[in-house]
Amino acid sequence: MTITIRDIQVFSTAPEGINLTVVKVLTSEPELYGLGCATFAYRHETVAHLISTYLKPLLIGRDVQAIEDNWALMHQNAYWRNGGIENNAIAGIDLALWDIKGKLANMPLYQLFGGAVRKGVPVYRHVDGSTVDEICDQIQYYQSLGVKHLRVQSGGYGGGLGLSVPQSAPHGSLPGIYLNSREYIRKTVDLFDKLRARLGFGIDLVHDVHERIAPAEALELARALEPYRLFFLEDPLPLDQLGWFEQLRAHTVTPLAEGELFNNSAEFQTLIVKRLIDFIRVHITQLGGITPARKLAIFAEQFGVRTAWHGPGDMSPLAHAANIHIDLAARNFGVQEWSGINPPNFVIQELNHKQGALLEVFDGLPEFKDGCVYPNERPGLGIIFNEKEAAKYPCRTEVTTWTQTRAQDGSLVLP
Repeated sequence: MTITIRDIQVFSTAPEGINLTVVKVLTSEPELYGLGCATFAYRHETVAHLISTYLKPLLIGRDVQAIEDNWALMHQNAYWRNGGIENNAIAGIDLALWDIKGKLANMPLYQLFGGAVRKGVPVYRHVDGSTVDEICDQIQYYQSLGVKHLRVQSGGYGGGLGLSVPQSAPHGSLPGIYLNSREYIRKTVDLFDKLRARLGFGIDLVHDVHERIAPAEALELARALEPYRLFFLEDPLPLDQLGWFEQLRAHTVTPLAEGELFNNSAEFQTLIVKRLIDFIRVHITQLGGITPARKLAIFAEQFGVRTAWHGPGDMSPLAHAANIHIDLAARNFGVQEWSGINPPNFVIQELNHKQGALLEVFDGLPEFKDGCVYPNERPGLGIIFNEKEAAKYPCRTEVTTWTQTRAQDGSLVLP
């Protein structure tokens, strides 16, 4: 007997102050349902509307096990394809269908992907501070917890924090997060020089450019950081400047990671085939879910390119669990970003400490232990969603400010 999609529900919740979107796919079997993440924190109402208004009527009555066909149908049904809103909406349903598949098989998802090739998933954590002493204290804390990879920033991305208008900007310039790329490069190189002098090379370090500097400056930074042996330099170039990667690769040995803002697997093809990057930085719901993410990972494996899935605070535990299940079964796994189980503005604390409201809403989060993360062995994604608790934490719709990034002359630059 074919099990079909009976209903699709969307829940918006913000237990830690970040807007999260959860999708629940109900089936013709009364007790069988799946959960997925469709989080696009800055446009959550639009994603929810797309699911309820367009994808739900499209999928009612369809076979829940036909994941490939259902994904393709959602992807092409609006004729124009891709983009953060559509792909996150599709991903919410895609993850829920995989969750159902795992429940039907009575297996955790990684088993359906061919089984685990590692017992746990090594992760990297985030370190940010205004002084070298502050940053070193955080690094040493994480080392005490077994973490072997750390992303190091100083003052956020590019060193700019808070909306303002500097005195050096032209008269009449609008408020924004003003960046000085030349100062940022100098300070970043100096920071890593001091960190290596104090900490040595026993810890792998990552740095995120976040696409905020000019291509020639990215090349300069990557070369200047070579003596400090980064595990990778993240997103040195934006999507519309990928042609620079051939020059970047030719002039630096610093490993490169790219793709947090990509919306389509095809955007990775040239970078992978020409081996211009070392890691794919994919936000799996931004790509459309588990279905396209696994295909991309397997494709990258053929060219020696490893995975480093995006794992920020603005994705739900369902998406974090999906990352971990794919990681466990991926031969070309590199490292996993891990930041989603802690509240915003995380200050040093025990990682296994109860995370308050988030754990009241989501049960079964992957567990951090000694530098690695482990999924539970429940079927599917293994996450239980408490709808009653979620309703206590409504989302907020407000103007996003951190993306209002400006150059010294007041013009907007990519965030």
